[in-house]
Amino acid sequence: MSTYERETYVRAPFEDVWRFHSTLDGLEALTPEFMNLRVESSRGPDGEPDPDVLEAGAEADLSMRPCGVGPRQGWTTRIIERDREDGAGLFRDEMIGGPFRRWVHTHSFYADGGGTYVRDRVEYQLPLGDLGRLAGPFAVVGFEPMFRYRHRETKKLLE
Repeated sequence: MSTYERETYVRAPFEDVWRFHSTLDGLEALTPEFMNLRVESSRGPDGEPDPDVLEAGAEADLSMRPCGVGPRQGWTTRIIERDREDGAGLFRDEMIGGPFRRWVHTHSFYADGGGTYVRDRVEYQLPLGDLGRLAGPFAVVGFEPMFRYRHRETKKLLE
């Protein structure tokens, strides 16, 4: 499986950064406009609609139309892990339906002084078998602008 990682330091308290990233509002604020993201629906671990916080077991149905080209692409994500203690936390979401053969995104947060390190790690497999495997490392070309934007916006909105 291919991997992409990006880390940045945000001059904002851990609690603020953690809370912001724990909601669909945070996801929408951090997704570049060129992705044309739309949250179609969301449900908590017990099936309740539109949860305030994305806890383990929560799911969201999203759609995107990158750069306004082609049909909207559906994407269903599930929070498969969420853990927090003593100034560190992580949550992990997994694509359970969408354009990738496999997608697991780990969001990690570490308090450091008055700020917070934010790390994104994506493990992914492209579709199309061997062809997708060969192209996997080149997907970074698409990930880099999106995650650069996410980290820049986190700083802009929270610092």
